[in-house]
Amino acid sequence: MNRRPPEPVQVIKHRRDAMLSALVEGVPFINFLGIKFDRRGDELTAVLPYQDKLIGNPVLPALHGGATASFLEVTAIVELSWGMLWEDMESGVLDADTLDSEHLPRLPKTIDFTVDYLRTGLPRDAYARARVNRSGRRYASVHVEAWQDNRTRLFAQATGHFLMPQSGE
Repeated sequence: MNRRPPEPVQVIKHRRDAMLSALVEGVPFINFLGIKFDRRGDELTAVLPYQDKLIGNPVLPALHGGATASFLEVTAIVELSWGMLWEDMESGVLDADTLDSEHLPRLPKTIDFTVDYLRTGLPRDAYARARVNRSGRRYASVHVEAWQDNRTRLFAQATGHFLMPQSGE
């Protein structure tokens, strides 16, 4: 039985990072907000670096609620899209050369998105992680949590439902 030798770890890491970068750079709004993604294996952590333009109430100062909600929704959509790409990427069917802004897969569409503002978002970097509760062929449910200095002290959380793109769309 002929079995391919395993790829070097650097090649696998490079392929995954290139795919994530292509996915994120293909959505201009992500770049406008300045959101970055830290990848560890298949786990993504979204990072919203502090910028003055994100302040909604300069008296407090506090992050704008719309910026917070957008950050959470983007985190959920990228997590769903990353999960859809993972199998094709790992099997070698899809690579970063074929995934550019012209050939991005269709993104999930938001059906509803409910945000719970738990405390004031402070003028500093924010982090978020999404957990997919259910993902089927047509529908997905995602929970997102955001924090700043301490992961156990969330400043916002959200639950969203998404219409998943059909194959061939």
